[in-house]
Amino acid sequence: MSTHDGDDRQPAPTIGDVVEQLQHRIDALSADQVHRRSFITTYQRTTQAVGDAVDAAFFEDPDWVVRWDIAFADLFIVAHDADQLGGHVPRPWRLAFRADPELPTIVHLLLGMNAHINYDLPPATLSVITDHDFEDPTLIDRRRRDHERIDQILASRVTAEDHAMGGTRSLLDRILTPANRLSSRRFLREARHKVWLNVAELQRARLQGTSTYNERLAELEVLAAAKIADLLRPGQVLLRLAMTGFGVTLPPP
Repeated sequence: MSTHDGDDRQPAPTIGDVVEQLQHRIDALSADQVHRRSFITTYQRTTQAVGDAVDAAFFEDPDWVVRWDIAFADLFIVAHDADQLGGHVPRPWRLAFRADPELPTIVHLLLGMNAHINYDLPPATLSVITDHDFEDPTLIDRRRRDHERIDQILASRVTAEDHAMGGTRSLLDRILTPANRLSSRRFLREARHKVWLNVAELQRARLQGTSTYNERLAELEVLAAAKIADLLRPGQVLLRLAMTGFGVTLPPP
């Protein structure tokens, strides 16, 4: 079980602090939790890439992107720490954390991505967009465009992450590398498009009150948890996701 001081549990004030907090979690993993490293290290590198893009003036509203990225990361950190301490953990994360350590590295990575993108990202996004913001179509378009700019960063990271995992993949996976990279870019873009749709659904629920919002968030939790069955099916998971999709969509209320 890892331990962290009280300050380390506070939301990070900068993206650099997020990267540091993630490193603390990596360093504290016990020997029987090494399989968790694939997601956390990939997420850490992606977070650093977002920070670099902020510094390079890649976004229309970099201050908002920083607040958004911090809110997003905090949901993972809270889930991870709660699991380490035996507390309540949302079902998509609980299933990801409890998955068989002997599963292929790519599956552990996808289980973490499912919980963080499909379940965490919509409420994290909504947490940094107010009801008043939604009344300004120009502002919401700017938020959406910055959301889509993250897609470009993720797409640019696919090859680097594939190289980072090279030694852990089967011969067939390595033979299929070009197709796998294309598949990854495709399903990441698809999933994040659905995230934006789910943000809109959660916003409609938020306007109706806390109870309605919590009900819709619980639906999203069920959908993300159900997605895990597809990720655990035998076969070429990346190619399958490119065909069937990785994201989840909240149905109309």
